[in-house]
Amino acid sequence: MKRVSLLFTLLLALMLPATVSAQITDEVLSRRPQTTAPVAGDAIQEGNWMIGGSIAELALNFKSENYGFGINPRAGYFISDNAAIGAEVQLAFETYDGGEEWRYGVTPFVRYYFPEGAAPTHRWFGEALLGIGGSSVEDSEGDAIVSRVYGVRAGYAHFVAEHVALEATLGYIRSNADISVGVTEAGLAAGLGFQIYLPARRNQ
Repeated sequence: MKRVSLLFTLLLALMLPATVSAQITDEVLSRRPQTTAPVAGDAIQEGNWMIGGSIAELALNFKSENYGFGINPRAGYFISDNAAIGAEVQLAFETYDGGEEWRYGVTPFVRYYFPEGAAPTHRWFGEALLGIGGSSVEDSEGDAIVSRVYGVRAGYAHFVAEHVALEATLGYIRSNADISVGVTEAGLAAGLGFQIYLPARRNQ
């Protein structure tokens, strides 16, 4: 009987730390910031709105060794499930050997979230944009005050909350704003940003 009692006490002593550790682990996990939410399908329904934009952009120009960054606030409306139209304001600052430049523009866009590779917590998307832009630099009397801005982007949206997604994009943008007429600039641009998805009343 003493052996059975001793064995039971030993087992209890071995199990107690594991139980306490599990409780502590569960408590720590419950206090972690939310990093994912399975709401991608609900967020991109017809009638919903999205508001946000790029909060950091790193650009590499093919024609020169210029570097820059910018912010691109935007708003869009889902005309159908997975497809949205909207407009983006482009504000950018660029430095180069011998000076600096401010860029600005307004570019309507069309965005489509691909069903292929979709998951409850994330979506891949592509978008095309076409608008006008300008610059603080005027090199000659023939400079255009504003000019076309157009391009395409691919991106990844990861939903971190019910109505919020973090985004990463990579795109090709082309413009000849405020540089000599007939000369264009083209380059790759990578961006990081966020979107807030506002559900339509019928989708709530």
